[in-house]
Amino acid sequence: MEQRLSLITIGVKNLAAMRDFYEQKFGWSPAAVNKDIVFYKVNGMLLSFFPAKDLADDAGLAEHTSAGSFALGYLVPSEKEVDNLFDLLENNGVEIVKRPVKTFFGAYTGYVKDVEGNLWDVGYNPLIPLDAEHNVITHEDIRHLEQ
Repeated sequence: MEQRLSLITIGVKNLAAMRDFYEQKFGWSPAAVNKDIVFYKVNGMLLSFFPAKDLADDAGLAEHTSAGSFALGYLVPSEKEVDNLFDLLENNGVEIVKRPVKTFFGAYTGYVKDVEGNLWDVGYNPLIPLDAEHNVITHEDIRHLEQ
């Protein structure tokens, strides 16, 4: 199996509310949609939202359970772009969980929530270089950050 990711599907409580949030607040456009699921093209992959019960049924699970905590990451090439993005999101009514702060290793990052409480870590990280299309190139060595 190759080391890559093609699709992230998040089980949601309210598909219509999630679509409204991502399309109205983030300004995204769906790549494909029907009454049961929505797909957004993000860089070289897809992010989809599907009703949680239907996702559990599709996977053959007796009930929907959370696999644990997670945050979706959105990186930009500079601290100024982080601030501009937070201003835009706040003006769009997105809940700011934590305003951007500088970290001990040089990143500048904060958190916002979508309508169902999923966290987005929005920031700049000098250890994760981006190409011209803002795709991740690699992650720089972090062994020097061990304590």
